[in-house]
Amino acid sequence: MNVLETKDLTYTYGVGTPFEITAVDGVSVSVEAGEFLGVIGHTGSGKSTLIQMLNGLIRPTAGQVLLNGEDIWAKPKEIRRVRFKVGMVFQYPEYQLFEETVLKDIMFGPKNMGLSDADAEAKAREAARFTELREDLLEKSPFELSGGEKRRAAIAGVIAMDPDVLILDEPAAGLDPKGRDLILAQISNYHRERQNTVLLVSHSMEDIGRTADRVLVMNRGKAEFLGPTRRIFAEGQELSEMGLRLPQITSILRRLSGMGMPVGDTVLSVDEAFFQLLPLLKRGGGKGAGA
Repeated sequence: MNVLETKDLTYTYGVGTPFEITAVDGVSVSVEAGEFLGVIGHTGSGKSTLIQMLNGLIRPTAGQVLLNGEDIWAKPKEIRRVRFKVGMVFQYPEYQLFEETVLKDIMFGPKNMGLSDADAEAKAREAARFTELREDLLEKSPFELSGGEKRRAAIAGVIAMDPDVLILDEPAAGLDPKGRDLILAQISNYHRERQNTVLLVSHSMEDIGRTADRVLVMNRGKAEFLGPTRRIFAEGQELSEMGLRLPQITSILRRLSGMGMPVGDTVLSVDEAFFQLLPLLKRGGGKGAGA
């Protein structure tokens, strides 16, 4: 069952001016309920414009966005409700924190949905648990938190609204490797536990390879590829021509496979590579010991 669907979705900036440019051009894709979809593309590929149309932040120049089969712009005055169902976490969301305490900031969305203070607080505390924000941090000012903690607080604020679809635009951007791993693990845990639909937008093939069930590749405003992550990563040459770099571990295993070694050429993670290479290393070690 599709939770989101686009039909010939198009958006053009600067219509009728010398600066007119089509950022999204006739995109028709479907997002299945409960899936984890990665959205990748080089800078200027149209991925950010696409996701802003998915929750009604910008209105398409042409085409439709369907949420559970209904055009989200059929009733323009009710577009705000769509944004509760399709939650958006922008790049560097910590810059949007503004309340006097972390808890109040996370409660802001649920209260805007009409929940009572008690229910909004319960939602906020549950969302804080998902993002592993310590209890003692909730009464602090958001501006006292570290960069990674601010990022998690901002994500918790969207999760607290319990959207049917959670869209995250480069959620790990600017974080150190440890912070990046933590954010991605928390998003994966959220998806696994809630079974809500998640769209992760990233230019990092490593991030997408570690998390996504399927991948949408945007290129020059068009949906170039859409399919299972492993199959999309097999299109190494085509992705490279679009300015997308395969994860380093995938490139290494592809090279080994090309040399005739019995390893997969679409390995997505270091852990997967380890389990493929370990038997070969043991076999090589045994030969050395017996020589």
